[in-house]
Amino acid sequence: MPATQIPLSFPIKESYTRDSFMPSACNQDALAWVDRWPNWPSPSLIIHGPKGCGKTHLLHIWKDIVGDQGIAIDNSSDIFGDEHAEQDLFHAYNLAKENCTFIMLSMDLPPAHQDIQLPDLASRLRASAQASVYEPDDTAIQGVMIKLMHDRQMQITPDVVNYILPRIERSYTVVRHLVEQLDTASLSEKRAITIPLVKTIMDNA
Repeated sequence: MPATQIPLSFPIKESYTRDSFMPSACNQDALAWVDRWPNWPSPSLIIHGPKGCGKTHLLHIWKDIVGDQGIAIDNSSDIFGDEHAEQDLFHAYNLAKENCTFIMLSMDLPPAHQDIQLPDLASRLRASAQASVYEPDDTAIQGVMIKLMHDRQMQITPDVVNYILPRIERSYTVVRHLVEQLDTASLSEKRAITIPLVKTIMDNA
């Protein structure tokens, strides 16, 4: 049995640049809205979609473009149900409208499906421009997987990528979990990321 070691846990610095974003059919509408700024019909844009679909990345891309002219609020679903937090967001929206600045928010579901307590906030968010990010297609799966591996400084060959693609569930969460498992196994067993290693992990998932 090969010797193993306990891999040390270091913070992973994820890249959120425009160059590291993988455009595809599942996110093209949201990316188009980012690029359309400042020609939005309202002071705010809402990006919604499943966890890990690239919403945070889109917020970073937009914030790099707008600088001090905009506020980016990630995981804004966490605000809803908190009276004080909702009041703060409502105040920020009104200030943006008065000052001709903008707010971009990410959330898991559209505002119409959120439990927003403050009626005025709910009406403003529901009237905001909205864009969906969907579960990934093959292009997005490959792009996200390679990006996550690059963030972890993992080395992977095209044959391994081609092995994974037809066998993995079309889910950002599943892709992220596989990358984390491969990184841990590669470090602990001091092994390169090969098809046999991938097969072992996927078979045991």
